[in-house]
Amino acid sequence: MSVKSLLSLVAVILVMAFMAGCAKPPQADLDAAKAALEAAKAVGADRYVADVFNAAQDSLNAANTEIEAQNSKFALGRNYKKAQALLAAATRLANEAKDKTAARKEEVKAEALKLIEDVKVALKDAGKLIKRAPRGKEGRAAIDAMQAELKAVETSVAEAPALIESGDYITAHDRLQAGLAKVNSIIDELKQAIAKKAGR
Repeated sequence: MSVKSLLSLVAVILVMAFMAGCAKPPQADLDAAKAALEAAKAVGADRYVADVFNAAQDSLNAANTEIEAQNSKFALGRNYKKAQALLAAATRLANEAKDKTAARKEEVKAEALKLIEDVKVALKDAGKLIKRAPRGKEGRAAIDAMQAELKAVETSVAEAPALIESGDYITAHDRLQAGLAKVNSIIDELKQAIAKKAGR
């Protein structure tokens, strides 16, 4: 074999070794993770099982950061194993979030239906206490403000069944929960005002 042929053979071997040593970004894994997250979001996982969905999103974000870090290195020094592990975790968590969403939706629906009844009871209690509340100069203005807030809660209760019927359980749930907290706060204020009046 001539020196020229030998040099050519060595050059080919070096090129092949270089190409083999150049790790490629895990595009298929990245696409799979993105698709899994999109599928989970499509069924509402980002709202109903936000903790698991956000963990999946964080893993995907970390994987993207790692891929960018490896891409910035010299070709022979690139290693995408950490990125692949993060992408695998993102895919697994996204699928887990998707699988848990249906059950969580039913739980939130049941909670929302119970909250409707709880808020109605609290509104009745607040209405009874308002009748007993002191009616001084300042008391009248405070009662008017409370009645306006209670009216807003009543509106939320009235709108809740339509939201539940449309499948937006979490919006109904969150509004009702906030409404119940507001009514309970007003009940506490009224009880304090009534007790203060009785103590005079």
